Amino acid sequence: MDIDSDDGVLRLTFDRPDALNALTMETANELADAIEGATTDEYDAIVITGAGDAFSAGGDIESMAETPESSRAAYERVTETFGRVVEAMLECPVPIVAKVNGDAIGAGLSIVALSDLAFATADATFSCAFVRVGLIPDTGGTVMLPHIVGLRAAKRLAFTGEFFDADRAADLELVNETVPADELDDQVAETVERIANGPTATIGMMKRAIHENMSRPWDEALDYENLLQAQARTSAAHAEGVTAFLEDREPEFE
Repeated sequence: MDIDSDDGVLRLTFDRPDALNALTMETANELADAIEGATTDEYDAIVITGAGDAFSAGGDIESMAETPESSRAAYERVTETFGRVVEAMLECPVPIVAKVNGDAIGAGLSIVALSDLAFATADATFSCAFVRVGLIPDTGGTVMLPHIVGLRAAKRLAFTGEFFDADRAADLELVNETVPADELDDQVAETVERIANGPTATIGMMKRAIHENMSRPWDEALDYENLLQAQARTSAAHAEGVTAFLEDREPEFE
């Protein structure tokens, strides 16, 4: 995996273009390591993309075939690799943007679903392809996909493994928007700049509230919302936002 950063943006690129950026255990750990170490003090946003013509073709099937193992060993391996990716992405306070430069298949599609925002080139293809190799969706596929596309749509995608285009991915809200390939970089850059100009720590609190409240009873969810709002209420970002409003100018968040 290629890891780079500039101007407060952490850029993570799956870098196996000859294998359509298929994900190995090593790649999963590198991705988790990079995201686990990201804080809003250092970064405004994280962008995940792929080298070459694909975002990611999902798990490396060849390496799976070379590694026969028991159910217990498989559980430990998946938990310590792709499971780490899920926890890192869901818990990371820094907004994560998927720049889907090409096909997103299997675990690649799951990573798109785990991202906070996603933009895809118009010629990208998607598939929740696990069923094609006798597996269930992992990398959070059974967790986030139903929340994003809805229960029946998630079941159809999982049960059939059908391939679908970027327009349908947008209709399902798996991606926020599709754009021509030559406009993808600009679209993502504009979105990241907008996030960077906002109160990044507050956005991180929003993400935490939304994710944690997905599984809470409504009364507990509202209480947690109120708790975080109280913290936001006493922040420098809130003070600047109010001052800017009263002075009829754009806020300048740190």
